[in-house]
Amino acid sequence: MKALRLVLDFIPLGFSALLPVLNPIGSAMLFLQFVPNVDFETTKNLARRIAVNAVLFLFIVQITGAYILRFFGISLPIVQIAGGLVLASMGWSLLTKPDPEAHSSGVAGSPDSLDDRVFYPLTFPITAGPGCIVVALTLSAHASEEGTLVNTAFAHLGLLIATVLLGFVVYFSYAYADRMAAKLSHAVSQGILRVISFILLCIGGEIIWNGIQHLLKTVS
Repeated sequence: MKALRLVLDFIPLGFSALLPVLNPIGSAMLFLQFVPNVDFETTKNLARRIAVNAVLFLFIVQITGAYILRFFGISLPIVQIAGGLVLASMGWSLLTKPDPEAHSSGVAGSPDSLDDRVFYPLTFPITAGPGCIVVALTLSAHASEEGTLVNTAFAHLGLLIATVLLGFVVYFSYAYADRMAAKLSHAVSQGILRVISFILLCIGGEIIWNGIQHLLKTVS
């Protein structure tokens, strides 16, 4: 009974904690900027692969992230600073990117070039970025505090189910991103993209500052 309760407790916990940092709707708008002029079937295939990669990536972080950091002697604040820099850099490049309408080549990206982008940058950091890593590590630490090995395993099972559910949200958001954007005018779409890019830049800055604050506490 306790095992089932742990699973049911960690599903909404993991889902609600990761959903804001995943931001699938906002990320879907960014996704479109990296895959211009592709057909619907290619978009769905990319969305499926990105969703699967994101689920596997987050689950691996939840299971092994803390041990990997400990093995290499890397502290969580350093991960926050480095990851925040990556995220802020991505946000800045998208914020200052020229209007694609005025510079569009009208040629779809080749399958090989799109394949090269599936993990970086489409899975990391666009979909599952540094913020997701920090949240996943925190959830993992919380799940590991459940006492026995069995309880810990069921807590992680709840996190896995939550991550899979988020994978479905990511898939549908990305697969139908072009159709959502088609309902908006070009000016509105670009305005939304600029706002999301600025938010991405701010999130990166916030993650960096959180890491700096934690480091300062160790020397104070």
